[in-house]
Amino acid sequence: MRGLLRTASSTYESFSQSGRALFLFFAAVSLLSSVSLVYLLNESLLVATPAYGGSLSEGLIGSPRFINPVLAISDSDHDLTSLVYSGLLKAAPSGDYVPDLAQSYTVSPDGKTYTFVLRPNATFHDGTPVTADDVVFTIGKAQDPALKSPQLANWEGVTVSEVDAHTVEFTLKSPYAPFIENVTLGILPKHLWQNVSDDEFSFSDLNTEPVGSGPFKVSSISRSNSGIPSSYELSAFSGYTLGRPYLDSLTLKFYQDESGLVGALKSGDIEAASGISPASLTALKNFNIDNAPLNRVFAVFFNQNQSTILRDHDVRQALEDAIDRQALVAQVLGGYGTPITGPLPPSVLNAPQMSASTTSSADLALAAQQELIKKGWILGANGVLAKTTGKGKSASTETLQFSLATDNVPELVAAAQYLKQVWSKMGAQVTVQIYDQGDLSQNVIRPRKYDALLFGEVIGREADLFAFWDSSQRNDPGLNIAEYTNATADKLLEELRTTADDATRQQLYAQFNAQLQKDIPAIFLYTPDFVYIVPNDIRGLTLGFIETPSDRFLSSPQWHIETDYVWPIFLKHQ
Repeated sequence: MRGLLRTASSTYESFSQSGRALFLFFAAVSLLSSVSLVYLLNESLLVATPAYGGSLSEGLIGSPRFINPVLAISDSDHDLTSLVYSGLLKAAPSGDYVPDLAQSYTVSPDGKTYTFVLRPNATFHDGTPVTADDVVFTIGKAQDPALKSPQLANWEGVTVSEVDAHTVEFTLKSPYAPFIENVTLGILPKHLWQNVSDDEFSFSDLNTEPVGSGPFKVSSISRSNSGIPSSYELSAFSGYTLGRPYLDSLTLKFYQDESGLVGALKSGDIEAASGISPASLTALKNFNIDNAPLNRVFAVFFNQNQSTILRDHDVRQALEDAIDRQALVAQVLGGYGTPITGPLPPSVLNAPQMSASTTSSADLALAAQQELIKKGWILGANGVLAKTTGKGKSASTETLQFSLATDNVPELVAAAQYLKQVWSKMGAQVTVQIYDQGDLSQNVIRPRKYDALLFGEVIGREADLFAFWDSSQRNDPGLNIAEYTNATADKLLEELRTTADDATRQQLYAQFNAQLQKDIPAIFLYTPDFVYIVPNDIRGLTLGFIETPSDRFLSSPQWHIETDYVWPIFLKHQ
């Protein structure tokens, strides 16, 4: 080595002054090129991977009362419950389910028995292990009629039993394919709740100071002078079964109304928000907006038992043909929605999407009017269609007029006015009736006192349409608000409930939808978008399948702000 150095030194000394300068120049270029090559190679091979750290603040409308999977009612209740609690299975943004507290499950050949095996390392936020006893306790509370749980209907007729400390079994009276969605219910810690009586259950401090086993745990609560929670700070739970969330903390702040929420966004008091109306979104165009179809279907439901004019199939067909759904979505929802022609959102069972129309709204209304005129209707001087039936003394004239009831929600009021305008151009006289939510439910929907009803239905992940369309559900408390009765449709709905195979279910749904299209008990209008305002630096957020607004948190354990860059060989060990 020393000999080589002496030789190199001797060679360098033999160079002239200009030769030495040239040698040093090329040596420097060679060194820089080598360093650059190594840097570029390193950069090309490094892989970005989420890193722990960072926080997010989000605003909600309304303070939570029941951060409890058995009692949760409001959106803020469900939001916090979904973050603090976990179930046997967890819904995924893809629409599927993944094991959460359970590590595996099996279904009996007859489809009536579900057996779940819990993860041995699953714990609540206080370190207490999650056992089958906690699962049995939670389902028992959901089934307790004294508690009037919103979950009661989901668990009627289901028997739950503890096989051993880590195995629980559910037995159904008959096969029910959508049952799998029920086991996403968050599990309560029995050791904290077992001494709370039924009378005290809804008043327990555990409803606002919850202990669950979900991805985030409550670290602090801020309250107003009256004791009402004004914000919750949640911290990542390192013992979460699916892995510690990347964000260190998530703060939820509560506002009384939408204007307060929008104001907090503009002032920077919060970084994220959802549930903002299309009208308010126009003032937030500079914010980062993410959106996905919400699993809700809005339609006009006809009550043919009350309105004789709506018993006429030709009238119902004309009313449907007159509507430009794309224009409705654009004008009423600001484009944040998807036009539909069937009872399922486009995200469920590959429901067919509506093709864009090339006919103008005015031409659609005029064409529908002409079809009725061909069927014997006459357009009066007042612009309203009428039809004479019978002859002589038994002759009577029917006028195309009816009322349209809806909820006092800005989007629904605007949609109702849009429909009135369209149908007026067609020749129908429509009276829009606006009701507050409680009044609409108790005095209009439950007694079925409406001609037509503009309303929305929340469709579950498993697309169980039985409650909405089966003839057995046409009277209160059933949800068949069109009072639809059809034996063929009933049979298809029953088969849909007992069939787990997706391909078969798609075929059954197509047949059922074809029957609805033939009978026209309702006019399906749109599926609204769920709109979420989040910072640009939040990565790993996937909205995907949104059944309820709280589903935006399904991917929250993967949300991250910080990023590390590692070689692939090390990524395998992350």
